[in-house]
Amino acid sequence: LVGAAMPGSDQVEKISIVPRGMAALGYTLQLPTEDRFLRDEAELKGQIATMLGGRSAEEVIFGKVSTGASDDIQKATDLAERAVTQYGMAASLGPVAFEKSQSQFLEGDRTRRAISGEVATEIDRLVKSSLTQAHDAALSILKLNRDLLESMTAVLLAEDVLEGAQLNEMLAQAQAPVNTQIWLTTGQVA
Repeated sequence: LVGAAMPGSDQVEKISIVPRGMAALGYTLQLPTEDRFLRDEAELKGQIATMLGGRSAEEVIFGKVSTGASDDIQKATDLAERAVTQYGMAASLGPVAFEKSQSQFLEGDRTRRAISGEVATEIDRLVKSSLTQAHDAALSILKLNRDLLESMTAVLLAEDVLEGAQLNEMLAQAQAPVNTQIWLTTGQVA
């Protein structure tokens, strides 16, 4: 639901609650609708919010969180940090790459340049702020679409999988709060 409400998100093709291996209790399969090599800042924010959707849904439905979204939280944190340290998307720090890639072929093989304590603190603050804002956006979307969330949950509990025309019809109903677009374009939470 969060991904459906975000601009530039990859299309959700399938949702399953069938466990896969020992790590995943279910999954959401998103596939790109076109070949994309570049993402703008709003799209990265949308991706981060989407990654935090599962954890946010736990909060909305159960009023507490579990360890189930740990991989998504890790990916969201990594993307938020790359936006600041590699992509220069932090106005307060300017277009500076604070992280340098050791190998373009090995994921996660990165190191930070030597930076001051103040800059490290600012990077941490910006990453946390980005994650908090994305989390708030995901919560707002899920609260606005709670009836749809519960309808989709009922289908998943009955059928284990949601895909195709039925999934597309349900996701087409997802709405984004008015302040979501303001956050995506200005970075300000209204």
